[in-house]
This record gives sequence, structure tokens and C-alpha cells, in this order.
Amino acid sequence: MWRCFAMKKVEQKMTHTQVRDAALFVKVMGQGYPLVLMHGGPGLDHTSLLPLRPCADRFTLIYYDHRCNGRSEGAEVSSMTFENLTADADALRQTLGFDRWAVLGHSFGGHVALEYALRYPQSLSHLILMDTAGDTRWAQHNAPEILAKRGYNAAAVQAARRFFSGQLAPSEFFPITIKYARAYYYNSSLWTMVRCMLHGLDLKARPEAAIFGYSKLLPGWTVMDRLSEIKVPTLVLAGRDDFLFPPECQAALAGGIPDAQLEIIERAGHEAPSERPAEIIQAIRDFMATANVSESC
Repeated sequence: MWRCFAMKKVEQKMTHTQVRDAALFVKVMGQGYPLVLMHGGPGLDHTSLLPLRPCADRFTLIYYDHRCNGRSEGAEVSSMTFENLTADADALRQTLGFDRWAVLGHSFGGHVALEYALRYPQSLSHLILMDTAGDTRWAQHNAPEILAKRGYNAAAVQAARRFFSGQLAPSEFFPITIKYARAYYYNSSLWTMVRCMLHGLDLKARPEAAIFGYSKLLPGWTVMDRLSEIKVPTLVLAGRDDFLFPPECQAALAGGIPDAQLEIIERAGHEAPSERPAEIIQAIRDFMATANVSESC
């Protein structure tokens, strides 16, 4: 029996929560059915998904930073394995008192969400995969080629190739990413870049986690041969202009999961939650409604 949270209001709460051997930074807000948000990266934090806060009128949103990422503390970067990342998430679910919850994963968080769905199928009721993939060849091999085809110069293409293979020093994290940063957005106007920089003021980046993730954790990773094992209602959602995980990637991901819904957001890149928040939020609400989330109570 699933526990009902439809009428329970949770005031915004930010805290470090001890989960196994790590102190995860956790932010809980809203009311309604629990929806946990797994952020992208690796090496970033939950702030990229804050544009989804309006969903708190219908859902209890659980934001957190993965171990070794953002403001989370206490774990060595070498412990950032999918076994630990998913075990952390399930321990957090238990700590917060949820029998099951819906899971949303963006980019790298989508990789974690897929692993979570496969390792803890009894713990989630719905799966939302946003601007992500079931393997890493798209980011590590295909993304630099897409940048070249879109007219980015050789320095930008090489910067992306180095970044997504983890071949950089911590001090190079920002200088390298700035060379192709506008590729994350459909609209790379000056205003978009200003908004990106303003958002970055709240970002807690951990370059060492990015380097470990791309050089040790992600090379060769794939779950494409196991997607048929996912049995919960699933929504695959992405920006059409995503250079990391383009529409053909999304079609392959959705095609492997039984009865998955696929929705491509126009005029959006990899940072679809920031560029088209209204469309993303509506897609989430529509999906959760048609997936009968109310029956969970």
C-alpha cells in the first residue's frame, strides 16, 4: 500500500541529511505526491532544476545534491558509483518516510534515475527522464561532432571532447566549459548568457566530481539492453536542440521502455527546464495526471 501525501503540506526545508556515509544537501518543498529530482552533472547541483518549483503546488518536491556534488559532504569522490548514488537515493526515501515516489532525472541525473529504476523497482511509481540517455556515447563521442556540424570552432569542439572524457584539471573546469556554453541553449543570445551567469551565482560546482564522473564512472556505461525491465509509467522529455542527447537519442530511449511517452520541447536545448519551464511543468503535470498518480493514495 502506498502512503498518501495528497493533503499533506511540506514547508520549504533545507538541511544536510546523513544518508549512509554521506551528508546530502536536501531541500523539500510543496504539497502532494512525492517527486524527487535528480540533478545533472556530474559535478553540479540541484539549482538547475529550481525552475520546476511551481510544481510544488501539486507535489512534494525533494531536491538534493548527489554525493560528492554540490553542497553534499562527507564522501570521497571515488565513492561516486552508481551503486552508491542509487543506494543514497533509496536511503533518503526511507529517511523522509515515503513508501514510493516519482523520480525525475535530468542529464546525468537521468542516468542515476535509470539505474535507480532498475535497482529499486519497488521504490518508484513513475519515471521522468529529461534530456538524458541510456548510454554515454552520445555525450562523449557524438556531442563534439554535433558542435562541429553546427559551426563551432575547433577550440570549442576540442574543449567539449576533453570535458566529456574527463581529461582536464580542476582549474580548467570553467575556462573549458565557457568555450561551448552557449550550445546548451536553443537561444544563445546575450540575455540568455546573462541569465546563465546569474544562475551560476547560486551554483556550487565540484570539478573533481565532473572529472571522476567522465573519466572513471561513465566511460562505456549503458543500460540500453535492460530498458525493457522498466515497468512503471515513463515520460521521456527533451529539448529538440539538445546537442548532448538529440531527438534520435530520445527516440531510442523511449523506444526501449515499454509504453514510454515521448515529448520533444520546441525551441529548447539541453537546459530545457530553464529555457521552457512552462512547457516542461505542463508536460510533467499532464503525465502524472494521465498516469493516475491520484490512485497512489
